[in-house]
Amino acid sequence: MMTSQNPRRAVTKSLLISSFLAASATLFGLPQAQAADTVLLNAAYDVTRELFKEINPAFSAEWKKTTGETINVNQSHGGSSKQARSVADGLEASVVTMNQANDIDILVERGVVAADWSKKFPNNASPFYSTMVYLVRKGNPKQIKDWADLAKPGVKVIIPHPKTSGNGRYTYLAAWGAVIKKGGTEAQARDLVGKIFKNVPILDAGGRGATTTFTQREIGDVLVTFENEVNLVREEFGDKFDVVYPSISILAESPVAVVDKVVDKRNLRKQATGYINFLYSEQGQEIIAKHSLRPRSEKAFKKYNANFRQVSLFTIDDVFGGWKAAQARHFADGGEFDKIYNK
Repeated sequence: MMTSQNPRRAVTKSLLISSFLAASATLFGLPQAQAADTVLLNAAYDVTRELFKEINPAFSAEWKKTTGETINVNQSHGGSSKQARSVADGLEASVVTMNQANDIDILVERGVVAADWSKKFPNNASPFYSTMVYLVRKGNPKQIKDWADLAKPGVKVIIPHPKTSGNGRYTYLAAWGAVIKKGGTEAQARDLVGKIFKNVPILDAGGRGATTTFTQREIGDVLVTFENEVNLVREEFGDKFDVVYPSISILAESPVAVVDKVVDKRNLRKQATGYINFLYSEQGQEIIAKHSLRPRSEKAFKKYNANFRQVSLFTIDDVFGGWKAAQARHFADGGEFDKIYNK
């Protein structure tokens, strides 16, 4: 026979549950009244931390203004390919912001993102782009000016690992493609890239780790990184470094996608789509340009034109036939990178 629950024990249990929920809200940085607010998670690549610190509250304010709904956006950061694997393995991100299409295609293969993701938003679902440049010690003591200089004996080059970092992958492809675009052969491109990676003393997992190695650990003569990262470094460390633009570099698009499996499970499709649309809005584009990422908006580009130097850019499609072909040939196990690096 079942007996009724002790009233005093029930009250105590209720108080304990309430205390736990309040503590949980505080632990995650939310006021208690906001613990049940709508929450999005954006899994993004390493060097967009500062961008999304400004984007996220701006979006939340605009969303509240237009819909009346309170929404919080949380961030996860890491190397682009590492982030893709985390989402594929179960990280419940509503949105992904990567620095190469190949990382989102991995999520398509795992059934968490729609196959037509790149057609759901303008510009191949890439609201901004960047390119690879060099950060050198003040005065450029090694006189580094172009890709060939990274291969010279005695030059220590800091590049993150191409198998875990989009930054590293873009750097590899930029060096290879620069040879081809200047009329060189595949053999010459392979030789240059091989020499460059022989000059890399440490292969960090992501772009932010590589930046820390160069700036704080003071290892290396040159850091190859995204254009926007250079300006962040100079803001933090002052006039200790110079930026060098190579004669030719790669166009590095930053694609975004809704994680369909997650938003459908959590009923967040409207909010996740709104978040990506905000990146294309004039307000979002201006924030993007302010952080030295190249916007799609001509108005925002002109306003922050001083942040962007003219440089000849080629695309992945131009030289490598797209990301899938580049991945298969250069970065798959046993591919060109493995042959070069393990030689």
